[in-house]
Amino acid sequence: MTDTARAGRIAALKAAAKERILILDGSWGVMIQRRGLAEADYRGDRFADSKVLLKGDNDLLCLTRPDIIADLHDQYYAAGADISETNTFSATWIAQADYALQGAVRDINLAGARIAREAADRWTAKAPHKPRFVAGSIGPLNVMLSMSSDVNDPGARKVTFDQVYAAYREQVQALHEGGVDLFLIETITDTLNCKACIKAILDLQDEGYEPLPIWISGTITDRSGRTLSGQTVEAFWNSVRHCKPFAIGLNCALGADLMRPHIAELSRIADTLVAAYPNAGLPNAMGEYDEGPHETACALEEWAKSGIVNILGGCCGTTPDHIHHVAESVAGMTPRPIPERAPAMRLAGLEAFELA
Repeated sequence: MTDTARAGRIAALKAAAKERILILDGSWGVMIQRRGLAEADYRGDRFADSKVLLKGDNDLLCLTRPDIIADLHDQYYAAGADISETNTFSATWIAQADYALQGAVRDINLAGARIAREAADRWTAKAPHKPRFVAGSIGPLNVMLSMSSDVNDPGARKVTFDQVYAAYREQVQALHEGGVDLFLIETITDTLNCKACIKAILDLQDEGYEPLPIWISGTITDRSGRTLSGQTVEAFWNSVRHCKPFAIGLNCALGADLMRPHIAELSRIADTLVAAYPNAGLPNAMGEYDEGPHETACALEEWAKSGIVNILGGCCGTTPDHIHHVAESVAGMTPRPIPERAPAMRLAGLEAFELA
């Protein structure tokens, strides 16, 4: 059954993407860390008797401190974000097993989606000319399907494809029911994990759930220009383009200067929107990010002027102030035109292969 309100929001999202460069929010981890929360904030009443320390499980705050999560959505929308992510980056039973919270996963995702939905609707009501949207955040897992978990056994894996699929299936179903406008599969290090998530989303559609746009964001882990599972940017795109994503892009690991050539490559080959949300530079010796809002905005403004992006935002180390500067810097700029590519057989292993 089609949700007419959500269908209208999706249409508005696609229309906005044709008119301007869309703005995503920034880091959640750094903003939550600044709150100086204690163990009790994570436990709340529901998890007061947990035998496992829960501090650091930021997704859990959707249930125990929803006021903080709602406030962060408000801060990013106030800064100029068109899209804010749900606070559900690690909300799968595989990731939550570290905290013995597998049974809370559905509730975390539902709460995260509903908090974000309420915030987006409030801001849209205040400024109908600038509707706000909610992306269901689906982060990477702490296990990989493409790489061995044992250097002495190339075939060793800690999980099966079916287990990864089931974990993502539970998450995307709850995010959908909670009211997100699109799915954001992000910080992808392992393409096979990503494909399990894509299958979970497409299977929901086959079962009658309203189709939602899919945004896929990979991570180039170092100067090699490859994902952790070894793929080049073009090979990664060839591996996921079958789902006809609303947007493809990169986030995390790199600052804007090191990410730029890879975004330029995606801009050349992808026949859909290109998105980028880099870190605030590289971390210093203390693991903190020194790049200021103006520096980040200057770098991303050049990308916009060069016509290589459709969506911009921030990852690790970025704050509402970073997002405010980025939004102001690219306001009024024309988004990247989507290229038409000649039909060809395009395949991928670690490298891309094209047969014209």
